[in-house]
Amino acid sequence: MTTVTTPPRQRPAALLLTPAAEARIAALMAKAPEGTVGVKLSTPRRGCSGLAYSVDYVSEAKPLDERIETPGGTFFVDGASVLYLIGSTMDWVEDDFTAGFVFTNPNAKGTCGCGESFMV
Repeated sequence: MTTVTTPPRQRPAALLLTPAAEARIAALMAKAPEGTVGVKLSTPRRGCSGLAYSVDYVSEAKPLDERIETPGGTFFVDGASVLYLIGSTMDWVEDDFTAGFVFTNPNAKGTCGCGESFMV
């Protein structure tokens, strides 16, 4: 009897980063404070609808954080936020008046009127 061993499949990232988002992460990492290991997305409770997107520098990786390697540096997704973000796309958008990360989240059941928070 022959045993066939197949290598484990690589799990897809919880979040898709567009090339513009990856470029912005690279720009952030280029001017990051000393001791920074990456940029992290989390979904703290706040706003009218309950959850908001927060992107911050981090100085240490937590064991349950999702880790996404980008050309410009490591991007982390907070372990407690992953379930709210699976299948989402993160983009960086700039126009004449605003610039910021924009999220397309299939898990969001609604957003507040100002667009600052969402609910699942």
